[in-house]
Amino acid sequence: MNAETDMLDTLMKVLIVDDQRAIRTALEVLFEQYGIPTLAASSPDEVLDLIAREDVGVVIQDMNFRANETSGAEGVELFRAIRKLDGELPVLLMTAWASIEMVVALVKEGAADYIAKPWDDAKLVREVKKLLQLRTLADENARHRARSRRARQSLAGKADLCGLVYSSDVMHDVVSLAVSVAPSDAPILITGPNGAGKEKLAEIVQANSRRRDKPFVKVNAGALPDELLEAELFGSEAGAYTGATKQRIGRFEAANGGTLFLDEIGTLSMVGQQKLLRVLQTGEFERLGSSTTKKVDVRIISATNVDLSRAIASGAFREDLYFRLNVIELRVPALAERPDEILSLAERFLAGFATGENGPAVLSRSARDALLAHEWPGNVRELQNRIQRATLVCRDGVIELEDLGLAKNSRPTQVDVAPRELDPERVSIEEALVRASGIVSKAAAELGMSRQALYRRMERLQITLERRPRP
Repeated sequence: MNAETDMLDTLMKVLIVDDQRAIRTALEVLFEQYGIPTLAASSPDEVLDLIAREDVGVVIQDMNFRANETSGAEGVELFRAIRKLDGELPVLLMTAWASIEMVVALVKEGAADYIAKPWDDAKLVREVKKLLQLRTLADENARHRARSRRARQSLAGKADLCGLVYSSDVMHDVVSLAVSVAPSDAPILITGPNGAGKEKLAEIVQANSRRRDKPFVKVNAGALPDELLEAELFGSEAGAYTGATKQRIGRFEAANGGTLFLDEIGTLSMVGQQKLLRVLQTGEFERLGSSTTKKVDVRIISATNVDLSRAIASGAFREDLYFRLNVIELRVPALAERPDEILSLAERFLAGFATGENGPAVLSRSARDALLAHEWPGNVRELQNRIQRATLVCRDGVIELEDLGLAKNSRPTQVDVAPRELDPERVSIEEALVRASGIVSKAAAELGMSRQALYRRMERLQITLERRPRP
């Protein structure tokens, strides 16, 4: 036997269904020559019993079971019974009819194919080998999906996933790692594109840590201007600067005993990076306007959509700070990397946006196809926003393609921006503008800053848009 035959020895069996012993025997002998195991049956009841008990990979079914019975009615009934018992089992129809309209109709109902009597041995063996391999692959995929589902259910049963919905293996690996490192106090760096779920992953780490009942303080590090950074992170005393009329507690002090989540860390200025590094090294700081040193116990979780390795190479990010922040890295994949989650996430959002007594809206086939075809540059956040929009504008509780604001197989609108440099702040702003289709107010809201502040940064970085509106 050759290598292919050895492989087929490990596959499932072929069930030969024919009321004529001579035909059953001829097919058994043929497949035996190729190392393909077989079963044989001569009646519909026997067929269904063998499928239920044995490891059947392909059925070769004759359409007629009784002498002088040429209508094929019994064959049609058996085929439909097989499909009802196992809708994924390949059925290869065999007929000696002059007319083949009925078997063609059954192929449309799901039969794998049909072969006329007398058959061609080589063609029949090739077809059966192909169907056996496809059936084996399908079964392996089904077993893998079942294992993955059990693993997700097990993790959800023992950990607080903060309502996260996912179904892909790549996302399960990330969430599992987040849960496993949560009990430690090691700094965690969460990377990935905007809108993919970095903040949700940070919440999962917090919820499963020993600090779960302590403060969880979030701050958009990239939105802090240098002149306010120190007061925002470390606090200030009354009179420390113009307008400081009372003592202010900084984010580090507010998070004492708990966790500080520093979002958009890749866009933090060099001045901010230097000040942050000092407190991470010593755990000590002084409020602005005070000489009293304070010490805090804070776990740091940071997040960025910037490639920090490139930022370090370009001199835009400190390597020593990177290693302080990146003891454990959790990379959140883009939604485009986990397309099997798109529809399940959409259904979850539909349920969340449901109003009234009619329950959630439903997606039409065209809407589902459009969701799967879209590239999702804004990731999960964009999906959530589009589902919310569609829920509000759809009619009769059915979401159509136009309700989503998507064109089938469309690509996201590109913004005319200046050539990109290896500056993390520029990268973050340009990508936010792309996701916002050039609408500055939307980009500013995503970046956590005012429209005027975003315009100032765009001017400093020489980022331009066509027909840019005035602030």
